[in-house]
Amino acid sequence: MPVVLILTTFSCGEDYLEVDIRGKVLTQNFYQTEDELFQGLVAVYDVLGWHGTNGWTMQQGLLNAASDDNYAGGSDASDQPSWVAWDEFTLRADLGPQEGLWNKNYAGIRRANLILEKLGEAPVDVPAAFISRATAEAKFLRAWFYFDLVRLFGNVPLYTAQVSVEDLKNIQQASPAEIYTQIENDLRDAHSTFELPETVAPAEIGRITKGAVSTLWGKVILFQNDDAKMSEAASLFEEVINSGLYSLEPNYGDLFLRQSEWGPESIFEIQHSDNKPGDWGCCFAAGPNANPTEGNYAVQFYGIRDYVGPSYAPGWGFCPVSTELVDFLQNDPRFEHSVIDGQQLQNQAGASYSVGYQNTDYFIKKYAPIADNQALDGVIPLEWADNERIMRLADVYLMAAEAIVRSGGDENTARQYLNKVRQRVSLQPFPGSVSGGALLEAIYNERRKELAFEGHRYWDLVRTGRASSVLTNFTDGVHEYLPIPQIEIDLTEGQLIQNPGY
Repeated sequence: MPVVLILTTFSCGEDYLEVDIRGKVLTQNFYQTEDELFQGLVAVYDVLGWHGTNGWTMQQGLLNAASDDNYAGGSDASDQPSWVAWDEFTLRADLGPQEGLWNKNYAGIRRANLILEKLGEAPVDVPAAFISRATAEAKFLRAWFYFDLVRLFGNVPLYTAQVSVEDLKNIQQASPAEIYTQIENDLRDAHSTFELPETVAPAEIGRITKGAVSTLWGKVILFQNDDAKMSEAASLFEEVINSGLYSLEPNYGDLFLRQSEWGPESIFEIQHSDNKPGDWGCCFAAGPNANPTEGNYAVQFYGIRDYVGPSYAPGWGFCPVSTELVDFLQNDPRFEHSVIDGQQLQNQAGASYSVGYQNTDYFIKKYAPIADNQALDGVIPLEWADNERIMRLADVYLMAAEAIVRSGGDENTARQYLNKVRQRVSLQPFPGSVSGGALLEAIYNERRKELAFEGHRYWDLVRTGRASSVLTNFTDGVHEYLPIPQIEIDLTEGQLIQNPGY
């Protein structure tokens, strides 16, 4: 049974750690068989797709809004104040998306810690190979959630086991260096697990592979921005490139079609489904109860407001594309597959739509709501089944090229990787005369064009120290991180220390 289907058997109780297993079996009596342990593992995967934790908290959409590629959008400035706050860097401890992002990632960590404990206590009749593989997956997922937390918040509490009430009375924040050490330890363990496969059968699509571990580990090293470690990152990326398991999708325009999910270029995707109809409670409840569907709400957010016309379903007008990015992409072959030109739709197809907040008449096409893909049941806007493309080969080529240049490695190889991405869309390759800083800048520009609206641009600006020179109101030493949620500081009676500037 594919993971995306298994996910639909779960919801959450009041405690993030307690999966609401069918039959209400108590946690201490569960996890006694391979099937029960697998259900607990799937519950960790489930958190990846949560989009409605303490509000509308689709991380990819929020990252797009925070970057220079998009604005927040919506109906008006009061539509989603937390999105506008990150877009305009007017964040406060009590204003922004931080509470939902904090709670989601700690929910994932709690679930990962729980299943790791249960796997360590598994009965002797549970196959050792299953335990090894599931342990590697749970460690990968814990690393994933901590990677998000350390990038979003910096100094955060570090838990690698279930947390007792006494532990909660003495919360300490670990430094980013300590968090990164834990992330790399988890990924190293997963990477060295023999039982973790290089590929998965169709019935297991959605589970991680060795390629996903290598890619995330390399990305974690890249984000730490230490040139002395770049050769290590390059080696991890080249493991993926040289594995022969992935190839660029021949036609760039096919990458984001529903039928192209898990195509030859895909290394990891967050699964979404329209087979678990939910209700509007997802948007307003707190904590895990806010995620009753498996749908990708970002698709609805990106759609054109009150749209009437061909191809697309109406959406809510968030993340309008900046005119600066339009100008940057205008003569690139990827433009037509990445951006919807609203005025062209009006003039040539007779379409109409409402003008939303920060409207530019340009909209995201990669995740646009395609009319033919609408769900047939439930609250239709919440049931979009489009997967999020999180890791794909083109990104790995470009990260490898960057890591090679920054490590002082073979620039011919770096150019080769960069040019593979360009040649896919029939762009001229960069010659050998482009080297050093010029080559690095070419790689960054290629990342922006190739990966537009996929949630990478904001992080690329932050990790390379260019954010304050590009993003309006971004202040160095403050806006690299979100504020620690004020409610968390209050609940811990000040044990959590707020980030500087908030």
